[in-house]
This record gives sequence, structure tokens and C-alpha cells, in this order.
Amino acid sequence: MKQIEISDKFTNKFLSDSSLHEIEPEIQQAYQTLVSHSGAGNDFLGWIDLPVDVASQLSRIQAEIDRLKNDIDTFVVIGIGGSYLGARAVIEALSSADAKRNAPRILYAGNTISEDYYWDLLQQLDNSNYAVAVISKSGTTTEPAIAFRIVKDHAERKYGKAEAARRIIAITDAKKGALHDIAQQQGYSSYIIPDNVGGRFSVFTPVGLIPIAMAGHSIEELLQGARDMRERCLKSDSVVENPALRYAALRNLLYRQQRPVEMLVSFEPRLRYISEWWKQLFGESEGKDGKGILPHSLCYTTDLHSMGQYVQDGQRILFETFLHVEESNHRVDIPHDEQDLDGLSYLEKKSLTEINHQAEQGTIMAHNAGGVPVIQITLPTVNAYYIGQLLYLFELACGVSGYTLNVNPFDQPGVEAYKRNMFQLLGKPGYNK
Repeated sequence: MKQIEISDKFTNKFLSDSSLHEIEPEIQQAYQTLVSHSGAGNDFLGWIDLPVDVASQLSRIQAEIDRLKNDIDTFVVIGIGGSYLGARAVIEALSSADAKRNAPRILYAGNTISEDYYWDLLQQLDNSNYAVAVISKSGTTTEPAIAFRIVKDHAERKYGKAEAARRIIAITDAKKGALHDIAQQQGYSSYIIPDNVGGRFSVFTPVGLIPIAMAGHSIEELLQGARDMRERCLKSDSVVENPALRYAALRNLLYRQQRPVEMLVSFEPRLRYISEWWKQLFGESEGKDGKGILPHSLCYTTDLHSMGQYVQDGQRILFETFLHVEESNHRVDIPHDEQDLDGLSYLEKKSLTEINHQAEQGTIMAHNAGGVPVIQITLPTVNAYYIGQLLYLFELACGVSGYTLNVNPFDQPGVEAYKRNMFQLLGKPGYNK
């Protein structure tokens, strides 16, 4: 079976022939720090073995899906950051691959405090038959807590308290916290967010698996991809053989060339939320102590008509990582037109995938010529198996890259700054003005 591969073909003109060899000892040291659980944040490394460890929970998760799916047409996922981005990334990536699936639509809440957003959501819920997954370790994170209070009130008024409780799944701490206590009091079906797994690394826990399964996608295939990538990455510390280490090495080499911005780009719009998840993963893990590569993302060809000018001719402070997809899941032909007024007849015998690939290749050539290095990550196709591989590769590379930068990849102290100010401005008890 084909595997995801990392290519440095389009970085060669920017890096010396010996660059990878020279940085390899640093990458290997960071890798050993990670897998030996000896570095900063080592109490949050449960994600390394999650694809294997979570297997025992799959039958219960599937039973949960079977319990609800025939009664509902909508599933509301309440969470913010890592509590929803991983699930959304997978669901949106697979929406085309599994186009014939019969599953509830997925709506998201708890990732904003926009009043208009919630007004619109409530209008949709008025006309929906829905269930809810609320995801929060503490149950007091402002955005999801507000969302849950609103949606819970709507569900209890629509269905009554007992039936609403049957439709609510809580994914939270095992022993403590507001959501844990509410779930115990109300009798919600509950799942645990492991203590040793941070939110941005939680996609392979029930945090991600329950929404993904409810959306009709195979969590077994997703986890098999993650397991296969895990096995591949844990059996070698070579930057040639280990794709996560190769990616970590290349991005750190380019960072040291005064390129502090990484653009994750793809010519597949359904991978947009993979980029959103990736931005949190790397931004929250590396952006500390005045260090870190700024993660940004673009969707081509769309963004070539907006940001393409800057990438081509702007400041030489960036590099790109292309997610290249070899094969599409479907085929759409360009119709024949006798008049050919649009001048497209020369494309009639080519598939849209072939045209898209040539647009991608032409973009890489142009950006390379304009002074932009490109790392290429090739996925054989977009399905649950390869998305599982990709997410695990990024997680492992992130841990290694963080340690290479000499930061703790598993904390996020800066996230609290805006919260303190917001609580003070809103008059929350204990936060004096």
C-alpha cells in the first residue's frame, strides 16, 4: 500500500547538500527526548500511543452512534480549539470521499461568541431533530460554556429535560470540573478526555472520534492510518526514513534561514480545516519565548488570485508546504463546445485532476523561481486512512520541532492573557478592574 511521502525536491536550491545531515543530530536528540518522555511537558504525551490505546473504546462509541443516529437529522458539536478542530478537519476532508453516506449534518457551536451566529443556529435547531456533543475538560471555558447553556436550554424546552438528557453526550474530565458534575447530575452519556492528552492532540480520543463517526466516516480506517504512521515513525530516527523527522528538519532549516512564516497550501478545498487544525497544533505548540514559525494557510487556486502576488513577489520571509493529492475520488469531465468561445477545447481530453495537478506544478515552479522554498507532502488520495496518517505525522513532527526550538510544545501560557482581560472587563468575580 502506498504511504504518505515528504519531498525536499523544491527546497534543494535553498539548502546545501549537507543541510539535512548537519541538522539530523539535533532532530534525533529532540525525537529521543519526545519518545523517552524526558522533556518539558512530558505529562502530556498520551497522544503518542492513542491510536493503539483507544481501540478498546470503539465498540462503545459505535453503540452510542447507533443509539442516536436513526432518531436525529442534526448533530451539534460544542467545543473550541482542539475540542472541535480535529473533528471538523476530518469531517470536511472526507465529505467528498464519502458522498453517499447517510448521516446527520454536523453543526458547530462554542467556537465563537457572535450573537448573530447563535440566533441563526437556534433557528436551525427549531427545525431540526438533533443531539449534542459538548466537549470541555473543565466545562467553564467561556465560549463552549455559553454555547452549551444556550443549546441545553433549547433542547430542554423542545424535548423536555429527560429526553434532552438522552440526547446530550458529555466529553470531559474523568473526575472533576463543571461539565463532569453536570453530566453526573443529569445522567448524560459521558466520555473521558485523558489527563495526559492536550486539546490540540485529542483528535484520536472521543473528542474527535464521536463527531467523526456520527458524520458517517470510518474511525477504524482513520485509526489504522494513524497506527501505521506511528509504527513507521517509531521504528527509525533517520530523517531519510522517518517522514515526521524529515518534515521537522526541513521546516527548522528554513526557519534558520530567516523564514519565520510557513504556508500550508493545497489545491483541494476540502483540506481547508486540516490547515485550521494544523495552525493551532503548531502555533500553540511553538509560539513561545519569542520563537516559533508562524503557521498560515492558503487554498489554491482560489488564493492565487488574492495572496498569490505577495507569495510570488513580497518579502522573502516564508516557505510553503504543499499537500499534494495524487488521485481524486470522483471524475468530472469538461463538456465539448463546438463554438469554443472560451478557448477551453484544448482541455477537453484532460481530467480536472490533471489540470489541477498542472496548475499546482506551475505554481511550485513559479514560487521556486521567485525565491520561495516548497516542502511537498504527498497523499495517495483523500480517505480516512490517509487522513489518519497525515494527522499523526503532523503531531509527531510538532513535538520534535518544538523540542528542536527549545520550547515546551505541550503548554500554552499565552492563551490565558486575553481571558484575564476579558473576565476583568466583564466583571467576573475574582477579576477586579
